[in-house]
Amino acid sequence: MSAIDPVHGVPATPRPAPWAAVDGRREWGGKLFTALAGFAAFLIVAMVAIILGEVVWNGAGTVTWNFLAGVPRNGMTEGGIFPAIYGTLLLVVLMVVALVPFGVGAAIWLHLYARQDAWFTRAVRFAVHNLAGVPSIVYGLFGLGFFIQFIGRSMDRAMGLDVVWGQPALVWAALTLALLNLPVVIVTTEEALRTVPRDQREASLALGATRWQTVKNVLLPQALPGILTGAILAVARGAGEVAPILFTGAAYYLPFLPKSPTDQFMELGYHVFVLATQSPDVDATRPLLYGTVLVLLALTFLLNLTAILLRARLRARLAGRG
Repeated sequence: MSAIDPVHGVPATPRPAPWAAVDGRREWGGKLFTALAGFAAFLIVAMVAIILGEVVWNGAGTVTWNFLAGVPRNGMTEGGIFPAIYGTLLLVVLMVVALVPFGVGAAIWLHLYARQDAWFTRAVRFAVHNLAGVPSIVYGLFGLGFFIQFIGRSMDRAMGLDVVWGQPALVWAALTLALLNLPVVIVTTEEALRTVPRDQREASLALGATRWQTVKNVLLPQALPGILTGAILAVARGAGEVAPILFTGAAYYLPFLPKSPTDQFMELGYHVFVLATQSPDVDATRPLLYGTVLVLLALTFLLNLTAILLRARLRARLAGRG
C-alpha cells in the first residue's frame, strides 16, 4: 500500500531518492567523456592516415629500384638516395651499440646498487629527467663542442695526426644521438626491472648467487622485453632526428659511402631537409622529396617492426618458461 499524506489525506507521491539525480549526471558525464576520448583517438588516427596517404600518393611513383640503388645527380634533382639509406642504417646501428649498454648499465645501478636516499642518486635522477627535456638542437651544439672540438682534436694532437678525429664524422653523430636517447633507455629499463618480482631476486641471493649473477641470470632476461621497448623508441627517434647530426657528421652532398667512423655521411632526414629548403628547382625535387620521406617512414617502420617481433618472441619464450 502507498503512504497517505497526513495533510491532504491522499496517497503521497513518492519522492525520488536524492542520489538518483547525481547518478544521472554522472552517467551523462561518463558518456560525454567517453565520446570526447573516442573523438580524440579518431582524430589522431585520421591525422596519421592523412599524412601517410599524402606521402604514399605523391611518393609511391618515385620509389623505384634506380631510386633506391642510385646516387644523387645533377644538383640532387635526379638520381637516387642509396648513400642516404646506407648512412641512416649505419648511424642507427652505431647509436644503438653505444646507447643500450650504457643506458641499461645506468638503470641497473639506479635500481639495484644505488642508495635511493643518497643525494647523488637523487642528482642522477634529476639529471636524467632534465636531459629528456633538452631541445635536440642543443645536443647538436654539445656534440660539436664536446665530441669534435674537445675529444676529437685532443685525440688528433695526442696521436700526432692532422684533422682526422677533430671534424664532423659518423662516430660523433652516433654518440650525439645516443646521448639524446639516453633518458628514454634509462627510464624504460628501470621500469622493466621494477616489474621483476622482488622475491625472485631475493631467492637468487639467498641461494648464494652474487649480485651480478642475479642481474645477469634473473633480472636482465625477464626485463629484456622492456629494454627492447626503450631501444624501439630510441630507433624511432634517432632515425628521424636532423638537428643533432646537423653539426656533427651529416653531409649536404656525398655521392659515396662512408668507409670509416671518421667519414661524413648522408642521412635520410637531413636529405629531406636539403631537398625541401636548399633545392634550386623545387618542382624538379618535389617527387624526390616525397619519395625520400616515404623511404624514411618505411625504413623506420621496418626497424621498429623487427624490434617489436623480437620483443614479442622474447615475451612468448618467458611466458612459456614460466
